[in-house]
Amino acid sequence: MTITALDPSALPEPTGNYTHGTLVTGAERTVYVSGQVPWGEVPEDFDSQCRLVWANIGTVLAAASLGYGNLAKITTYLSDRRHREANARIRAEVLGEHRPAITIIIADIYAEEWLLEIEAVAVA
Repeated sequence: MTITALDPSALPEPTGNYTHGTLVTGAERTVYVSGQVPWGEVPEDFDSQCRLVWANIGTVLAAASLGYGNLAKITTYLSDRRHREANARIRAEVLGEHRPAITIIIADIYAEEWLLEIEAVAVA
């Protein structure tokens, strides 16, 4: 199975750790990760919430014997655009060189104390 970044020359070069699209070939399994939030005792600061959400995603992926490198698509919902830079920084820490397709939406999150929610699609 391979996940290939699609960055057509007709589009601007992506900044950060994302790609304009992903081509998945040879996959036998697909995992849809429901929107993960900072469950439990919710930290007040964005960085802590974001790291907790990524840990939750990792837990779901591990249940299918997958890791962050299997992510093909990520959708992040932020409660405020001022969290964009911290979100990008932490996502880069978690994903390293892996560059899935990414969408970021500024939205009113379900619970007021949650500053973000992330859903994802992984393949294997």
